[in-house]
Amino acid sequence: MRAGVAISCLGLLGACLTACIGEAEPFGDESSTEEEIATAEQAAFTKNAFTKNALTASALTRNRLATEALTGGPLTSSALARSGEVMRALRDPLAREFLTYAAGCALPEGRSVQVTLDGETHVFEGELGLAPEWGRAHGQCNARCQGWVSACMLARVNYLGESVPLSMRGKNRALESRPEERKAFPHREAAYFGDLFAPEQLRFACKSPGSTLIRRVCGGTGEDTDGCIVDVLGDCDDLCGAPAPDGSFSNCAVGDRTIRTTVTIFRE
Repeated sequence: MRAGVAISCLGLLGACLTACIGEAEPFGDESSTEEEIATAEQAAFTKNAFTKNALTASALTRNRLATEALTGGPLTSSALARSGEVMRALRDPLAREFLTYAAGCALPEGRSVQVTLDGETHVFEGELGLAPEWGRAHGQCNARCQGWVSACMLARVNYLGESVPLSMRGKNRALESRPEERKAFPHREAAYFGDLFAPEQLRFACKSPGSTLIRRVCGGTGEDTDGCIVDVLGDCDDLCGAPAPDGSFSNCAVGDRTIRTTVTIFRE
């Protein structure tokens, strides 16, 4: 039986995430200590509710990582070391920030990649496991992988670079949520989708029906989305149809294209 693992929130320009990886262990008998009970309660939520979420817009848009070289091969330490293009790009701190969140979204907890630059080792930890196949020996990040990683990264943007607790949900096993999590995070913010690895990045969001604010991501009042890092296309009901039982949206339309790799964020 697997239990969700909580970690501290940081922020990918935006949002702590929460999702259920499996059932939590039972609380135990009445003799359980307060610490044991607190641990069991926390296990009702998965990593997504507590993960890093302070990604900055600059890391998405400036001096972008050599994405074709990155996605065309496995996300492993040895593969990165063999790519001169990727290693040169990683000398830029913004490129390392990009890879921090890309690896965190794609790889599961317990997996990591590392590179050594000028004698300093940089480690990029897995957290959520939305595209674990990328980290296999002969893996690549195909269109589906790129969609999930992009949606996850966009959902973790925070205009102020601050961490806030969020629940991340979507049609991916890594984003399944328990009833306890849904109760703790009832307020739907928006859904995020796009492709950060395309030659011209696609960065989209749609608002929860009746909502006018995505302040966490866009800054300001959140009502005027001019200059926002994401293109806010309208209400999710209009773009994506009815939500899933967990409240998340999928199958969101952009023009004549339907995007299924969509992440919906909920707030406390």
